[in-house]
Amino acid sequence: MESDTLLSLFIILYMCFLQNERMILEEDELFRSERRRRIRRRRELERIEGQLRRSSRSRQASTLQQLPATRDVGCQTDPLQRHNVGTKLSFKILQPHISSEAVQATVSCKEFGVGTSTAPYAATLPVLSTPIKRTAKRPCLDLKEKEEDPFEGSSSVVASQGLDATYDPADSNQLSGVASSPTHKIKKFIVYETCIMELFEVCPVCQRVCNVRTQRLGTFLSVKQLCPHCQFSRHWNSQPLLGSTPAGNIHLSAAVYVSGVSFSKLEKIFKALQLQIFQYDTFRWHAKNFIEPAIVNKWKTSQDMMLQRLSEEDKVIVGGDMRADSPGQSAKFGSYTMMDLKTNTVVDIQLVQSNEVGGSYHMEIEGLQRSLALLDAHGVTLDCIVTDRHLQIQKFLRESNITQFYDVWHVEKGISKQLEKDCRMKDCGKLQHWRRSIKNHIYWTAASSTTGPERVAKWTSILNHVQDIHIHEDPIFSKCLHPLRKTTDKSKWLTAATPAFYKLQKVMTNKRILKDVAKLSPHHQTSSFEAFHSVILRFAPKNVVFPFLGMLCRLYLAALYYNENAGRPQATTSAGDPLFKVHLPKGRKGECRAKPVKTEPTFRYVDDLMDLIFDKVFVDPAPYIEEVLQIPIPPDLCAQYE
Repeated sequence: MESDTLLSLFIILYMCFLQNERMILEEDELFRSERRRRIRRRRELERIEGQLRRSSRSRQASTLQQLPATRDVGCQTDPLQRHNVGTKLSFKILQPHISSEAVQATVSCKEFGVGTSTAPYAATLPVLSTPIKRTAKRPCLDLKEKEEDPFEGSSSVVASQGLDATYDPADSNQLSGVASSPTHKIKKFIVYETCIMELFEVCPVCQRVCNVRTQRLGTFLSVKQLCPHCQFSRHWNSQPLLGSTPAGNIHLSAAVYVSGVSFSKLEKIFKALQLQIFQYDTFRWHAKNFIEPAIVNKWKTSQDMMLQRLSEEDKVIVGGDMRADSPGQSAKFGSYTMMDLKTNTVVDIQLVQSNEVGGSYHMEIEGLQRSLALLDAHGVTLDCIVTDRHLQIQKFLRESNITQFYDVWHVEKGISKQLEKDCRMKDCGKLQHWRRSIKNHIYWTAASSTTGPERVAKWTSILNHVQDIHIHEDPIFSKCLHPLRKTTDKSKWLTAATPAFYKLQKVMTNKRILKDVAKLSPHHQTSSFEAFHSVILRFAPKNVVFPFLGMLCRLYLAALYYNENAGRPQATTSAGDPLFKVHLPKGRKGECRAKPVKTEPTFRYVDDLMDLIFDKVFVDPAPYIEEVLQIPIPPDLCAQYE
């Protein structure tokens, strides 16, 4: 009984299945007949449209031939001149295209910078039984447009300028804010590979899976999409192309170089982020052909303007100092800096390699001679020069009849070290209480004196002052200028013929010290050189080896940055009060002081260099490279060995 029931149930299910199959076949036949009818209708519409287009062209041509050669100014009834453009709108595939006055864009940002091409797919496009989700209108390009390879030198103007493929120079409404900006000033974003590929997985026309091919060159990505069903294709570049060079690659190299960043450290950051980057050889090629020539030209232009200004002044006060780059036991490079002390700006930098002058000891005098020769060639009249106490510098300036002053800090540093050493000796502990006063006294001596003998007289008066004697035998400075006060604690005063006073007298009356005190600079000092040398460390660290030209360009960058930010004002609060911060200098042994807070630095030199690189150097690098070739570059240190 159960088997009969199961058999009956199976027969019923089988009959239902056959009936369902019959219905599916009938429905499929209806779909095929409907598809054939639509194809015939589409072909008929295409044929009619072609006939109408040809007849319209013939009528327009005959009308133009019948128009008179002259036209009345007051009559505006002449037919307008029109152009027919073939479209696919009659197939109801593409939606109407809308352009705004401010920006040209489609529904999504994926159409930006994409070159497209479509094949004659209308006659062979299958009609599906299910409705198709249509995408936004895609403009139809000329079918004969040549497909371009970004790795060849035939990049299109549309792709290189980052414009949409339908951009028409005659249509001002299609200009966008992004397209009108220079290439290096367009904003950039970090985009993941999967997010990019989502834009090309599906055909925007038939909504089917496409064949996608990618090519990478450094930070540049090129995507080619081809639909095997409707033959739709497009070519998208992630960056504008400058000739055959991706703009992002050279922009990254320039940004790394002019910012003083190490390429090796940047490469580690990119690898940690899985960001694609080019190799170091590419960075050096960009630096050699575009970046370094631009830096040299920028510095020479800025230097010529400063020298022209100095040549118009009667007397110029300059300062000079050398920074030795010695990552090992001996110095390889010596960069001598000449600075205008009135305006606190770097006027000249001379880079000297040790094998040029026979040793690192002679690099400073060679740098000074080159700088003075440059100032003399531009007609700059020197009033005096402020330097340290280098013996070769003293002799050269004395023989050249150039007035020389010494920086007070260099003299005070030597005296303070000697006094600190003497304070540790037996019975010399009282000197520790006078170290700060002696340090202040030497600065007061330099600032309040006008002649060398006056400086010496004020300087030696400290020997009487520490004994509580304020009347001096020297007529130039006969007594102390401070008000006389009665001392209650006499233990702090020194006594003659004691070890402490003897050590102090020996330091203060040293012949070389007295000679140097007579030449102390009254107003301008070289403390700004120390600030500039700390700036150089940001662009050329001592633990990194650079070639001669690379070192020179980084010195130029440091000078450009320093000159731009040397005169920054003090920052203020919202109420207008000046800002200060607590500073603990290393030389004050735990003492603190209030240091003014400066405003944030600016980097206009970076923008100027970027404009120069992209607008001029990249377009025609020959004259800029020629300027670099005029710089004498010495051979490497290892060249003198077999």
